[in-house]
Amino acid sequence: RHRCGNLPMSHFPLKSIEVELEVKDHVATVVSTLNYQNQEDKPLEAVFVFPLPGDAAVCHFSAKIGQTQIVAEVKEKQQAREDYDDALSSGQQAFLLEESEQSPDIFTLSVGSLPPGESASIRLEYITELAVQADDGLRFSLPAVLNPRYKPQGTEAATVQVTSVPASQIPYSLSFSARVSSPRPVSKVESNCSLDPLQYLNKEQTQATVKLAGGHKFDRDVELLIYYKDAHQPTAVVEAGQASAKPGSLMGDPVVMLSLYPEFPESAMSSLSSCGEFVFLMDRSGSMGCSTSHSKPEETRIGSARDTLLLLLKSLPMGCYFNVYSFGSSYQHIFPKSVEYSDQTLEEAVKKVEEMTADLGGTEILQPLKHIYNQPCIPKQPRQLFVFTDGEVSNTKEVINLVKKNSGSHRCFSFGIGEGASSALINGLAKKGRGHAQFITGADRMQTKVMQSLRFALQPAVVDISIKWDLPKQVSATVLSPPITTLFQGQRSLVYAQLTGKSSEGAQGSVTVNYKLAGQPSKTQLHFSLKPAEDTGLTVHRLGARVLIRSLEMEEREDRGEKGEAVKEKVVELSVKSGVSSSFTAFIAVNKSDGKPIEGPLIHRNVPTPSKCFLNQLIQSSDCITHSFKNVQNWQFYGTSQLLPFPASNFERFEANEHKLPRRDPFLQLVSLQKASGCWLLDPALAAALGKTSEELDQSKPASVKEEVWATILALIWLHASKTDSKGEWELLSLKAVSWLRTQNAPCVECVDAANTLLGCKVQRDVLGL
Repeated sequence: RHRCGNLPMSHFPLKSIEVELEVKDHVATVVSTLNYQNQEDKPLEAVFVFPLPGDAAVCHFSAKIGQTQIVAEVKEKQQAREDYDDALSSGQQAFLLEESEQSPDIFTLSVGSLPPGESASIRLEYITELAVQADDGLRFSLPAVLNPRYKPQGTEAATVQVTSVPASQIPYSLSFSARVSSPRPVSKVESNCSLDPLQYLNKEQTQATVKLAGGHKFDRDVELLIYYKDAHQPTAVVEAGQASAKPGSLMGDPVVMLSLYPEFPESAMSSLSSCGEFVFLMDRSGSMGCSTSHSKPEETRIGSARDTLLLLLKSLPMGCYFNVYSFGSSYQHIFPKSVEYSDQTLEEAVKKVEEMTADLGGTEILQPLKHIYNQPCIPKQPRQLFVFTDGEVSNTKEVINLVKKNSGSHRCFSFGIGEGASSALINGLAKKGRGHAQFITGADRMQTKVMQSLRFALQPAVVDISIKWDLPKQVSATVLSPPITTLFQGQRSLVYAQLTGKSSEGAQGSVTVNYKLAGQPSKTQLHFSLKPAEDTGLTVHRLGARVLIRSLEMEEREDRGEKGEAVKEKVVELSVKSGVSSSFTAFIAVNKSDGKPIEGPLIHRNVPTPSKCFLNQLIQSSDCITHSFKNVQNWQFYGTSQLLPFPASNFERFEANEHKLPRRDPFLQLVSLQKASGCWLLDPALAAALGKTSEELDQSKPASVKEEVWATILALIWLHASKTDSKGEWELLSLKAVSWLRTQNAPCVECVDAANTLLGCKVQRDVLGL
């Protein structure tokens, strides 16, 4: 196969992508059609590397050439590759779809032996569950951006090679439409991209459609936030088995999907923990110097993360321990080991955080994680790990494996920053680390999402979680999901189970989740009908198979011996029977019609994928580059040299000065001045943050009041009056300030009145919590 040389963008074989999304309650089915055409004078092979959600169950792959439709089958990966190569060698057309062995959110599609002038349509279908957001919205993301993944030095595993170009140069178009249906009315659908108006399909407004406006630029992932009129309720969906499958097998038996939303007692939720070891791990690789949003190019990922980390540090409770790590090609820590939270340690940490830039090169996250886990845990201070990264690593499974091995000693909260952050990495860290994942893209305020996670971390840990099934005598449940290891207020937990045995008409079942919260036994119960739902196809079975496949894959990685081989065989068998992809299998379709063999040398074309940051920054203008790119030879590209204005080898080291930071906004200025105890000092910096002079603050202070008390009440009044819309960001540091004020026995009535007068506000004492 001949590799491509220079090729006009208009001649790349992929012409368009059409995506149809169907959302039923919280489950999404996505059908993508990729249209290819060979405009060259020789037959070609087109290879397209693209991202999918890391937890998607890819369950259908087919090709249409002229009037011929070929449906792919799932085979063991090496066998599928051999079948593909054999087909091309004999002049047949073949199509191969395989998942990356290192990261389940990257797929490679090979379209082989497309004759000159011929067109082909590839249909790809996958299913995924939608994550619940802090505001009860359901988040769907269609990954459009695939940033180059950093391959750590010394990594032996093969890495998928990506041809990346700036989004503006992508030669194919995207059309996207969505249909949403639920038992409850659809209240609204929001997006980070331009949408045509929402169209309701019935009077009850339980069904609606929406389309992406034309002209998508591939400069961001397509994200939808779907809102239903009632808060999420616990549900159970039972799906009948496949008639052609053997009874007693996963595909032959009914499968139930349980969606659980635990509600914790108010008394337990009101007592936030005042202890813990909080470890913050900040990505400082070169790509963190990219902008977080196309609408605010001056805001960099590292800048937003830095401001957010400041807010987190100020919101920690007195009595806890903390440390801050940062990583790139190497890693650093502020303290040799976690230290007690005090004015002195907080001040030192804040000073170092404010100096952080995206200057540490690649994305070697494994080594700092190993160092953190090697530190002994502090007695009675549960470890909470917060990871901030744009997720551009190639050894995703190795990283997640390490987190899982250490999940008994900590909880991991992960934050994917910017377009193209690996969903497999971010979700995997949180899922295996018993924590919570957040994605920050577009105009999202990072602070709001991160503070929600801190509140989760400060909630009492839910322990001793167990599930009890109550089913008719002749029916038994085999749970397909890994055991539930964490529960958070208002967050959904999903359980899949195979139901074996026959049930009578109208039979009922129930499931009870027992757990302990703040030392008190508690439970969540859900009753459900065993009657199978209609019109679900095999959606629930495939999602259940996907969950089981992921668990078995992790088990295989933990044991590479004989047992691991047996597990691998089990994964292959399950993948083939369920029609759901895995890292050990691939979809293969061969056109075996009686047409003439395709003759002549086969040209190899890599279809480019949009990259939001790395190449985009380098190609467009040196003015955009705000950071150092070190060890560039470790970034995974393929065939990019013809796309660049100068050779790729020149990138071994490219440095530029970071833009001068814009003036910090008054809110962050005020936050940065708070002491560890929760109080503020009466000084010129506070006056500046409040927009006043030191003299005005001094002259308005009631005579009998201490300076720190006066300063703290001024800060609280300003927050309540000026930042009501973002209360979630400063609520914890406000509670800390109020707790400190209560220890001072200060005359609060006089102080609040004087502060309101000075600042021109009308904030009531009870609103402050005094």
